[in-house]
Amino acid sequence: MTFEHKSVLLYETVDSLNIKPDGIYVDGTLGGGGHAWEVCSRLGTNGRLIGIDQDADAIQAAGERLKEYGSRVTIVRSNYEKIQSVLEKLGVHKVDGIYLDLGVSSYQLDTPERGFTYREEEAPLDMRMDQRNPKTAAEIVNTYSEKELYRIIRDYGEDKFAKNIAKHIVKAREKKPLETTGDLNRIIREAVPAKVRAVGGHPSKKTFQAIRIELNQELEVLSNSIDQMIDLLNPGGRLSIITFHSLEDRIVKNRFRVNENPCTCPPDFPVCVCGKASKGRVVTRKPVVPSEEEIRENKRAKSSKLRVFERK
Repeated sequence: MTFEHKSVLLYETVDSLNIKPDGIYVDGTLGGGGHAWEVCSRLGTNGRLIGIDQDADAIQAAGERLKEYGSRVTIVRSNYEKIQSVLEKLGVHKVDGIYLDLGVSSYQLDTPERGFTYREEEAPLDMRMDQRNPKTAAEIVNTYSEKELYRIIRDYGEDKFAKNIAKHIVKAREKKPLETTGDLNRIIREAVPAKVRAVGGHPSKKTFQAIRIELNQELEVLSNSIDQMIDLLNPGGRLSIITFHSLEDRIVKNRFRVNENPCTCPPDFPVCVCGKASKGRVVTRKPVVPSEEEIRENKRAKSSKLRVFERK
């Protein structure tokens, strides 16, 4: 299957980086290379793009798409959480911009055997963004305790029926292991009241999101990475992050705010004595959101938000 993914907030994101023709930029979630291609088109012969992704299919697709830019592009299979070690191995100490497009790619959602989508019934419960990971979504639904399942569906899926869904999963797997997306879909449908199913969206959406986030440790990776990415920026360099749900957006918003104003002194202190200096400024007081036209052309853009931080 061709790796197809329509880049969300494409020009808004690349414009936000203030591309310098001879700058060094890092795409931490390379995907099919849509944002990367636009960045490369603005680089001169001395510019450089370093693309990071943990998905083998994305690495192959992006490599093909960006091959016209030759030595200006370096692609590394890794997780953006390891950005510092990736750059160190390449002999790079500081960069002029970093950007992330979080969430699941259209390719991953539209490839049934990857197991990301609740719209397929007979796909394996996989959901791995890095297929080198031995753990799959099936292991989570079949081995986590009812309490653990309830926690992740409540916290990562923000589903008010989390307790009942967790209870139904544990009861169903006592008869036979859950192996397919259809197995999980059927259980969730039974756990969600019919009147809610009739008027709401797909009943499995939130649970699938929760399991995917838990499996790939998405929120921990994001939370652990923002500060180090800001530290890797040259003065005037920017970190631009596209999020797709409130959990991600909250982390980005809070980490940006702390990096802008890290002072922990009590408000009534006349001067700062904690010694924590600002690393820069939040460029986007309100997040950049897609236009109505973009949402019409790409429904998956609807929940996206872009926030940008500039290094001092």
